[in-house]
Amino acid sequence: MSLEKINYKKFIAPLFVGLIIWLASPIKPVSVSMAAWHMFAIFVATIIGCITQPLPIGGVAIIGFTITVLTGVVPIDTAITGFGNGSIWLIVMAFFISRGFIKTGLGRRIALQFVKMFGKKTLGLAYSLIGVDLILAPATPSNTARAGGIMYPIINSLASSFGSSPKDGTERKIGSFLVFAEFQGNIITAAMFLTAMAGNPLAQSLAKPLGIHITWMGWFLSALVPGLISLILVPFIIYKLYPPEIKETPNAKQWSEDQLKEMGPMAKSEKAMSAVFVIALLLWICGGIIGVDATVTAFIALTLLLLLGVLSWSDVTHETGAWNTLTWFSVLVMMATQLNTLGFIPWLSKLIASSMNGLNWVIALIIIILAYFYSHYLFASATAHVSAMYGALLAVAISAGVPGMLAALMLGFFGNLFASTTHYANGPAPILYGAGYVSQSKWWSLNAILGVFYLVVWIGIGSVWMKFIGMW
Repeated sequence: MSLEKINYKKFIAPLFVGLIIWLASPIKPVSVSMAAWHMFAIFVATIIGCITQPLPIGGVAIIGFTITVLTGVVPIDTAITGFGNGSIWLIVMAFFISRGFIKTGLGRRIALQFVKMFGKKTLGLAYSLIGVDLILAPATPSNTARAGGIMYPIINSLASSFGSSPKDGTERKIGSFLVFAEFQGNIITAAMFLTAMAGNPLAQSLAKPLGIHITWMGWFLSALVPGLISLILVPFIIYKLYPPEIKETPNAKQWSEDQLKEMGPMAKSEKAMSAVFVIALLLWICGGIIGVDATVTAFIALTLLLLLGVLSWSDVTHETGAWNTLTWFSVLVMMATQLNTLGFIPWLSKLIASSMNGLNWVIALIIIILAYFYSHYLFASATAHVSAMYGALLAVAISAGVPGMLAALMLGFFGNLFASTTHYANGPAPILYGAGYVSQSKWWSLNAILGVFYLVVWIGIGSVWMKFIGMW
């Protein structure tokens, strides 16, 4: 048996930067402890490793974890507690729930029904597809799975049925518009629910040590108005800026009907999946009232899926995305928590906040969000970006006088919305861009325009809405 191929050259950058920071400890600030400085060096090296990826992100995280313990920066009993974080298990459980949508075919059936009802015009077709993403988002923590596993195959089939393909230069007929509209819709729905993207519970976890407790319902209510405004206006903006050649799609109804006939009547597994999804959604919404934690709700949903036979235990053990997320998520949360506990984040936040001394907190928040958003051009992973900057920027915002919950949620929302930058910005981007329907120049230019739209709507209207509902 041959050895696995590893690109060792990709270890150079994280090792080089990590060692420089580690060896610079003699000139570290006096108020920063040696343990905090060394934790910072390991954390930065791990984040860079997550970007260069000499190994999959889980493997990089395990190496970082091992070095943290071996160097004595954090004892093993403390380091291992990251694997017991409730927010992490929430996202792991939600991965299993999303597997039920794909396995039973319920996600595809819902999408086809939407196309059947609203797909007479190309713009309506885009809204219908984004509507499906909105419905699936609360129980699909992998926005990559939503975009790549459920939505893209349907969009590609639809485009082909209308003679639109990048292979023969006809992508602008309808495919380009639908692909880019779905990408933006996926970004928005990911920002609207705590359980719609893996980085959201990470943000929730990073906010806790700073005394900010974000609930599922609190996140959803805060994102509701700016989210709905975005869902309504963004497809129309894309339609005007990047119009499809085909404006009417009367054949879409017939195509979806044919696909539904091929699927046959709704199976028992789909009905069971529907019931469990409704139960989970109701408990997430009402959990704060009746005292059921969001993570417990996710465990209840998985238990029901196993008892009803929708999923087998083999499905659970083979859901590699969930176990991979558990591994790297736990390690990064542990490291970020230790940076705060050991005093590095408090020192850094005070340092940056002092440079903002005298600034109105509203201006400070805008500067912080802009820095967070546009620095994403340097990242190929939304979750890696959240891991690297969320905790520090939140601490800076609080030190600058920004209301804690406002800052935490705004940074949480933009941990998704900053994907409106590049063709490598998050998981769905390379899938949808890689299909070849949209050129790189168009992808970047349209994202740049819509990025400004998100900044205006979510910071401006979003802040006012959150004040209205008493979130700050």
